[in-house]
Amino acid sequence: LHNKGPAARILTTLINHIAFIRLAGFASGVFAAWAPSLFQHYAIHLKELFLSDNSLVLNFTNSIFAACTFNFGPQTICFEHTDSRNLPFGWCAIMALGCFNPKKGGHFVLWDLKLVIEFPLGSTILIPSAVLRHSNTAISRKETRYSFTQYTAGGLFRWVDQGFQMSQEYWGRLDGEEHTTAIKAREEQWEMGLAVYSKLSVLKATKS
Repeated sequence: LHNKGPAARILTTLINHIAFIRLAGFASGVFAAWAPSLFQHYAIHLKELFLSDNSLVLNFTNSIFAACTFNFGPQTICFEHTDSRNLPFGWCAIMALGCFNPKKGGHFVLWDLKLVIEFPLGSTILIPSAVLRHSNTAISRKETRYSFTQYTAGGLFRWVDQGFQMSQEYWGRLDGEEHTTAIKAREEQWEMGLAVYSKLSVLKATKS
Protein backbone atom coordinates (compact mmCIF):
# COMPACT_ATOMS: atom_id res chain seq x y z
CA LEU A 1 0.00 0.00 0.00
CA HIS A 2 1.45 3.33 -1.08
CA ASN A 3 0.06 6.40 0.67
CA LYS A 4 0.18 9.89 -0.79
CA GLY A 5 -0.55 13.49 0.21
CA PRO A 6 -1.87 14.31 3.69
CA ALA A 7 -2.24 10.63 4.62
CA ALA A 8 1.43 9.99 3.86
CA ARG A 9 2.52 13.01 5.92
CA ILE A 10 0.41 11.94 8.91
CA LEU A 11 1.68 8.36 8.76
CA THR A 12 5.29 9.54 8.44
CA THR A 13 4.84 11.65 11.57
CA LEU A 14 3.40 8.72 13.50
CA ILE A 15 6.03 6.24 12.34
CA ASN A 16 8.81 8.62 13.39
CA HIS A 17 7.28 9.37 16.80
CA ILE A 18 9.38 7.97 19.63
CA ALA A 19 6.31 6.45 21.33
CA PHE A 20 5.39 4.32 18.31
CA ILE A 21 9.03 3.43 17.67
CA ARG A 22 9.19 2.03 21.20
CA LEU A 23 5.82 0.28 20.92
CA ALA A 24 6.85 -1.31 17.62
CA GLY A 25 10.15 -2.52 19.06
CA PHE A 26 8.46 -3.88 22.17
CA ALA A 27 6.01 -6.00 20.15
CA SER A 28 8.83 -7.29 17.95
CA GLY A 29 10.87 -8.17 21.04
CA VAL A 30 7.95 -10.08 22.55
CA PHE A 31 7.62 -11.97 19.26
CA ALA A 32 11.32 -12.91 19.32
CA ALA A 33 11.11 -14.05 22.94
CA TRP A 34 8.03 -16.26 22.66
CA ALA A 35 8.34 -17.56 19.09
CA PRO A 36 12.06 -17.47 18.19
CA SER A 37 11.85 -19.96 15.32
CA LEU A 38 8.88 -18.18 13.76
CA PHE A 39 10.66 -14.86 14.28
CA GLN A 40 13.66 -16.26 12.40
CA HIS A 41 11.36 -17.34 9.56
CA TYR A 42 10.20 -13.72 9.31
CA ALA A 43 13.76 -12.40 9.52
CA ILE A 44 15.04 -14.61 6.69
CA HIS A 45 12.22 -13.62 4.35
CA LEU A 46 12.37 -9.93 5.24
CA LYS A 47 16.12 -9.87 4.59
CA GLU A 48 15.70 -11.54 1.19
CA LEU A 49 12.87 -9.15 0.32
CA PHE A 50 14.90 -6.03 1.08
CA LEU A 51 17.99 -7.35 -0.68
CA SER A 52 15.88 -7.83 -3.81
CA ASP A 53 14.61 -4.23 -3.92
CA ASN A 54 16.59 -1.33 -2.48
CA SER A 55 13.62 1.03 -2.85
CA LEU A 56 11.82 -0.68 0.05
CA VAL A 57 11.80 1.09 3.41
CA LEU A 58 10.99 -0.42 6.80
CA ASN A 59 8.33 1.33 8.85
CA PHE A 60 10.38 0.68 11.99
CA THR A 61 14.02 -0.42 11.93
CA ASN A 62 13.56 -2.08 15.33
CA SER A 63 10.60 -4.24 14.27
CA ILE A 64 10.42 -7.50 12.32
CA PHE A 65 6.96 -6.71 10.93
CA ALA A 66 6.64 -5.39 7.38
CA ALA A 67 3.38 -3.47 7.84
CA CYS A 68 1.40 -1.59 10.45
CA THR A 69 -2.06 -0.07 10.84
CA PHE A 70 -3.18 2.84 12.99
CA ASN A 71 -6.88 2.69 13.88
CA PHE A 72 -7.84 6.23 14.86
CA GLY A 73 -11.20 5.44 16.44
CA PRO A 74 -12.17 7.41 18.37
CA GLN A 75 -13.98 4.21 19.38
CA THR A 76 -12.21 1.41 17.52
CA ILE A 77 -14.39 -1.70 17.57
CA CYS A 78 -13.75 -4.78 15.43
CA PHE A 79 -16.46 -7.28 14.64
CA GLU A 80 -15.65 -11.01 14.64
CA HIS A 81 -13.18 -11.63 11.81
CA THR A 82 -9.93 -13.17 10.64
CA ASP A 83 -7.16 -11.41 8.74
CA SER A 84 -7.14 -13.77 5.79
CA ARG A 85 -4.28 -12.10 3.91
CA ASN A 86 -1.78 -12.48 6.74
CA LEU A 87 0.60 -15.43 6.84
CA PRO A 88 -1.64 -18.32 8.03
CA PHE A 89 0.71 -19.37 10.82
CA GLY A 90 2.14 -15.88 11.33
CA TRP A 91 1.54 -13.62 14.28
CA CYS A 92 -0.07 -10.20 14.37
CA ALA A 93 0.75 -7.75 17.19
CA ILE A 94 -2.27 -5.81 18.47
CA MET A 95 -2.00 -2.92 20.95
CA ALA A 96 -4.85 -1.07 22.65
CA LEU A 97 -4.62 2.69 23.18
CA GLY A 98 -7.01 5.39 24.36
CA CYS A 99 -8.90 6.08 27.58
CA PHE A 100 -11.56 3.59 28.70
CA ASN A 101 -12.55 1.36 31.61
CA PRO A 102 -11.22 -2.14 30.73
CA LYS A 103 -13.46 -3.71 33.36
CA LYS A 104 -16.56 -2.58 31.48
CA GLY A 105 -15.52 -2.68 27.83
CA GLY A 106 -12.79 -3.01 25.23
CA HIS A 107 -12.36 -6.73 25.98
CA PHE A 108 -10.45 -8.84 23.47
CA VAL A 109 -12.48 -11.84 22.28
CA LEU A 110 -10.97 -15.04 20.85
CA TRP A 111 -14.00 -16.89 19.53
CA ASP A 112 -12.39 -20.22 18.67
CA LEU A 113 -10.78 -20.46 22.12
CA LYS A 114 -13.93 -19.23 23.90
CA LEU A 115 -11.93 -16.53 25.68
CA VAL A 116 -12.94 -13.00 26.63
CA ILE A 117 -9.86 -11.14 27.87
CA GLU A 118 -9.63 -7.87 29.75
CA PHE A 119 -7.50 -5.69 27.50
CA PRO A 120 -6.55 -2.39 29.18
CA LEU A 121 -4.98 0.49 27.29
CA GLY A 122 -1.31 -0.24 26.68
CA SER A 123 -1.92 -3.99 26.43
CA THR A 124 -0.31 -6.04 23.66
CA ILE A 125 -1.34 -9.43 22.33
CA LEU A 126 0.20 -11.49 19.53
CA ILE A 127 -2.07 -13.98 17.77
CA PRO A 128 -2.22 -15.93 14.48
CA SER A 129 -4.88 -13.52 13.25
CA ALA A 130 -5.37 -15.27 9.91
CA VAL A 131 -6.85 -18.36 11.57
CA LEU A 132 -8.16 -17.25 14.98
CA ARG A 133 -11.47 -15.40 14.90
CA HIS A 134 -11.19 -12.29 17.03
CA SER A 135 -13.02 -9.10 17.92
CA ASN A 136 -13.34 -6.60 20.74
CA THR A 137 -16.27 -5.36 22.81
CA ALA A 138 -17.74 -1.87 22.80
CA ILE A 139 -16.84 0.93 25.20
CA SER A 140 -19.04 3.72 26.57
CA ARG A 141 -19.90 6.77 24.47
CA LYS A 142 -17.59 9.16 26.34
CA GLU A 143 -14.58 6.87 26.18
CA THR A 144 -11.94 6.51 23.47
CA ARG A 145 -10.15 3.47 22.12
CA TYR A 146 -7.53 3.31 19.39
CA SER A 147 -5.34 0.47 18.22
CA PHE A 148 -1.91 -0.03 16.69
CA THR A 149 -1.27 -3.31 14.87
CA GLN A 150 1.76 -4.82 13.15
CA TYR A 151 1.76 -7.75 10.74
CA THR A 152 3.28 -9.17 7.56
CA ALA A 153 1.11 -10.21 4.63
CA GLY A 154 1.36 -13.81 3.49
CA GLY A 155 1.86 -12.59 -0.06
CA LEU A 156 5.30 -11.20 0.84
CA PHE A 157 6.48 -14.62 2.00
CA ARG A 158 5.06 -16.17 -1.16
CA TRP A 159 6.77 -13.50 -3.30
CA VAL A 160 10.15 -14.37 -1.78
CA ASP A 161 9.58 -18.14 -1.96
CA GLN A 162 8.60 -17.85 -5.63
CA GLY A 163 11.79 -16.06 -6.57
CA PHE A 164 10.27 -12.57 -6.58
CA GLN A 165 7.72 -13.27 -9.31
CA MET A 166 3.97 -13.57 -9.64
CA SER A 167 2.36 -16.98 -9.10
CA GLN A 168 1.37 -17.40 -12.75
CA GLU A 169 4.94 -16.74 -13.89
CA TYR A 170 6.44 -18.93 -11.16
CA TRP A 171 4.26 -21.96 -11.84
CA GLY A 172 4.55 -21.51 -15.59
CA ARG A 173 8.33 -21.87 -15.47
CA LEU A 174 8.39 -25.12 -13.48
CA ASP A 175 9.08 -28.37 -15.30
CA GLY A 176 7.44 -31.67 -14.35
CA GLU A 177 9.69 -32.62 -11.43
CA GLU A 178 9.92 -29.05 -10.13
CA HIS A 179 6.15 -28.71 -10.30
CA THR A 180 5.66 -31.91 -8.31
CA THR A 181 8.15 -30.73 -5.67
CA ALA A 182 6.47 -27.32 -5.41
CA ILE A 183 3.02 -28.89 -5.05
CA LYS A 184 4.31 -31.17 -2.29
CA ALA A 185 5.91 -28.23 -0.46
CA ARG A 186 2.67 -26.26 -0.66
CA GLU A 187 0.64 -29.18 0.69
CA GLU A 188 3.07 -29.58 3.60
CA GLN A 189 3.25 -25.88 4.44
CA TRP A 190 0.87 -26.24 7.39
CA GLU A 191 3.27 -28.78 8.93
CA MET A 192 6.16 -26.38 8.45
CA GLY A 193 4.08 -23.65 10.07
CA LEU A 194 3.45 -25.77 13.14
CA ALA A 195 7.11 -26.77 13.29
CA VAL A 196 8.26 -23.16 13.75
CA TYR A 197 5.99 -22.69 16.78
CA SER A 198 7.82 -22.94 20.10
CA LYS A 199 6.74 -25.15 22.99
CA LEU A 200 6.76 -23.64 26.48
CA SER A 201 9.02 -26.43 27.73
CA VAL A 202 11.62 -25.58 25.08
CA LEU A 203 11.44 -21.86 25.87
CA LYS A 204 11.92 -22.55 29.58
CA ALA A 205 14.89 -24.82 28.89
CA THR A 206 16.46 -22.19 26.64
CA LYS A 207 16.09 -19.43 29.23
CA SER A 208 17.35 -21.51 32.17
